[in-house]
Amino acid sequence: MSEALIEKLSGVSKGPGVYLMKNSDGAIIYVGKALNLKKRLSSYFTGAEDNLRQKMDLKTGVLIKKIDSFETIVTETEKEALILESNLIKKYKPRYNVILKDDKRYPSLRLDINSPYPNLAIIRKARNDKALYFGPFASSQAVRQTLKLIHKTFKLRKCTTTSFKKRTRPCLNYQMGTCLGPCCNEIDKTTYGDIVKEVTLFLKGKTPVLIKEIRDKMLNVAQSRDYELAAIYRDKLFALQETLEKQIVVTTDFIDRDVFALARKNEHSVITLLVIRGGYLQGTQHFSFNDIISNDSEILREFIRQYYETADFIPEEVVVSVELDDAPLTEEWLTGIKGERVRIHEPKKGGRFHLVKMAIQNAKNEMSNIISSISSSTDLLVRLQKRLKMNIIPIRIECFDNSNISGTNPVSAMVVFENGKPAKHFYRKYKIRTVQDHNDYAYMTEVLMRRFGKNEESKPYPDLIVIDGGKGHLNIAHKVFKELKIDENIELIGIAKKDEKKGEIEDKIYKYGRTNPVNFGREGDLYFFLQRIRDEAHRFAISFHRKQRLKKTIHSALDEIPGIGKKKKEMLVKHFGSIKKIRAATPEELSAVPGITLKNAINLKEALEL
Repeated sequence: MSEALIEKLSGVSKGPGVYLMKNSDGAIIYVGKALNLKKRLSSYFTGAEDNLRQKMDLKTGVLIKKIDSFETIVTETEKEALILESNLIKKYKPRYNVILKDDKRYPSLRLDINSPYPNLAIIRKARNDKALYFGPFASSQAVRQTLKLIHKTFKLRKCTTTSFKKRTRPCLNYQMGTCLGPCCNEIDKTTYGDIVKEVTLFLKGKTPVLIKEIRDKMLNVAQSRDYELAAIYRDKLFALQETLEKQIVVTTDFIDRDVFALARKNEHSVITLLVIRGGYLQGTQHFSFNDIISNDSEILREFIRQYYETADFIPEEVVVSVELDDAPLTEEWLTGIKGERVRIHEPKKGGRFHLVKMAIQNAKNEMSNIISSISSSTDLLVRLQKRLKMNIIPIRIECFDNSNISGTNPVSAMVVFENGKPAKHFYRKYKIRTVQDHNDYAYMTEVLMRRFGKNEESKPYPDLIVIDGGKGHLNIAHKVFKELKIDENIELIGIAKKDEKKGEIEDKIYKYGRTNPVNFGREGDLYFFLQRIRDEAHRFAISFHRKQRLKKTIHSALDEIPGIGKKKKEMLVKHFGSIKKIRAATPEELSAVPGITLKNAINLKEALEL
């Protein structure tokens, strides 16, 4: 440790607070909290070399090697330190902290109880709008299966709020008897409210309670000799009993609880969540992280805090596989959000311990799957490195593709693969700005200059660039790199389409500086891997181009209509999606769009019918 760090450590407070570790570039790489800052920081640096030598704490050793300086922020209490730590992690997203990414929100169901006739909608981000939210569900498939079952069992309206307001006659669901048709019929709100209550009980995992209520209703109406209504209750009862039989009972106390378990191996960490509602296992979710330096207790605590900051529901019990070092503080924080007492348990025996063992086993299985997948991807990338005679393994691959029709609305797209998998948060779309005429080489030049012409901001650079094109496109890419003076180990390859007139049966893959296409021989999986990357770039570019062309087509058609400005055009495009649908809409349907008056709607109809 440097003398500067030793001197700085001597002046650190012994009170609670937050510490920020920085690397040689001044970037914050780790944020932590401590009840005693001096003691905690001393544990990192005092005897650190001995720890490294004895390999007692390899991960801490990795962090220590990267630390160039640190900062501390003193707080009055540990609770304040906990809140500050959370805010700083969200702000700086340090490399070695647990970061729960927002780009993978799990789906939930939203029931707007403020509406006179609520319906269920699939959402991925809850809002503070006093609606009821149920979930999150483990996958889109799981939430859609649940929604399908509800629509089959309960006569809740299926249409969206927009179509509900515009309907002039009931839809097919009404004709089939699966909806009461509140869009067009006068439905008693108490009757509809009873349906909403049943759906709410079902989604809260209170199926046994719901079954008892429906059975009582069935018996009561049967005694009144209303056999038709009794048959309806009977069918609903059978459907719910069948659903209940498929659910896994894991506890007999009918308590809502979440169970978190952690599995770690090398640089990989997996947190598994078992969602238990009313004693039934509703779903399992896995969250994976790399290069986390914190100990097990800190990892779970950081994750739980980030998870429940955006969660739609907090159960009365949270069960963990390792003891949290500040469980009372975390309990207090969760209780404050929920408005009711929340308890955290780290069981050693009994029913909760059985749940923890189940969660740990699921976490270990997921960890095995991740490592197996990484091993397979690593093998493929190593073989690709050898086949392309690269200096390094192509961990990061970027692929570029242009899209246009006769030079109109030209766009380009970049997709990124990391460790053999799509990294969609790095995908980028480009509108061509500087090229007026149809020139595919010029398009590629502009896009590559915009991607790599920002000096340090352009990093990280890829290890391999794939261009949808042949030797000409490769020469353009090489010229751009030469002009930008980028002297990195970046390999350039292009995928040229097969020429069927010449009897070619597959696309050709060219490497810059090589005359003949690369021959993959028996390693056809490498060829198909590169082709898959190119196809993904093509799909992404085509999708973007279609959206741009559609917007231009609609805007052009609406340009000369009095009273329809830029914002109103955008609202119409967003709502209807095509000129055909706008033309087919009635004035009433058009005026239902925010910002469109009835006069605007009449002008629209007159102009589009000319």
